[in-house]
Amino acid sequence: MDMESRYHSQSTFLMEGALGERLKHEYGLYPDGDVMLASHVYDDRGREALRALWNEYIEIARDHGRPFLATTPTRRANQERIERSKYSPAIIADNVALLKSIRDQARHEMYVGALVGCRGNAYDAKDVMDETEAQRFHGWEIGLFAKSGVDFFYAGIMPALPEAAGMAKALSEIQIPYIISLMIRGDGRLLDGTSLHDAIAYIDEFVSYPPLCYMTNCVHPDVVLRALSQPWNRTKPVRVRFRGIQANASALAPEELDGSKDVQSSSPGDLAEGICRLGERMDLTIVGGCCGTDGRHLRAIAEALWPR
Repeated sequence: MDMESRYHSQSTFLMEGALGERLKHEYGLYPDGDVMLASHVYDDRGREALRALWNEYIEIARDHGRPFLATTPTRRANQERIERSKYSPAIIADNVALLKSIRDQARHEMYVGALVGCRGNAYDAKDVMDETEAQRFHGWEIGLFAKSGVDFFYAGIMPALPEAAGMAKALSEIQIPYIISLMIRGDGRLLDGTSLHDAIAYIDEFVSYPPLCYMTNCVHPDVVLRALSQPWNRTKPVRVRFRGIQANASALAPEELDGSKDVQSSSPGDLAEGICRLGERMDLTIVGGCCGTDGRHLRAIAEALWPR
């Protein structure tokens, strides 16, 4: 079954947990200055570490009977960064190939996603591209990913509406399922001040092929719960279209997380409780982890949501 059909079958998905922080703190592997995590595909230790992390997350999904979503570690591998790096555009296809090889060996239902991200800093809304510029800029890597045969696209940590809308426009043209994941605060707004409701309503109207759904990542579930409690987000578009979270294990503000030298993390049990509270307010279709999480957090969440 393809990704879109599985989504509409009312399945709930487990998505991967953190990669970057775990590569650094558990394996001593640091991001490249230009393409960040994408360069690990060319390093033996990097490939093996990624395989180990993804296989740990796949095992949790298998244990709880959930289809698994994983994305290439390519959020920063856009045309501008690749062209100034020592790597060729083949880095896109090579990252997809690695993740596909893991899927082929997993013996579990798994979907390979292409992770794309904003041009600037996802933890602020400065120097944001307009819609036309974003569509043109992101169309380059989107085209390469489409040729590599990914199952879906994931626009991660999008802090501002104009670039998220331009990204969605470029994604809608290729007719591959995609998800827009927005960076939101507890006041229920993106970092540029747009309400979650307005962002969803605008993008859905702006594109010919809307996102499969909207979600958030690198945000703590308690922050998301406050965001959904705001009166401007108590609407049908938010209730129907906002469907998932890759949870940050810390409830710090984006600026505090971006400037933190240490990994900020709550306990697996506390994070799982936060996810369950959030699930009482929204239809959680996609659940995973982001910074500060590891296999313990993902397993605690899975056991809380889908007890065996």
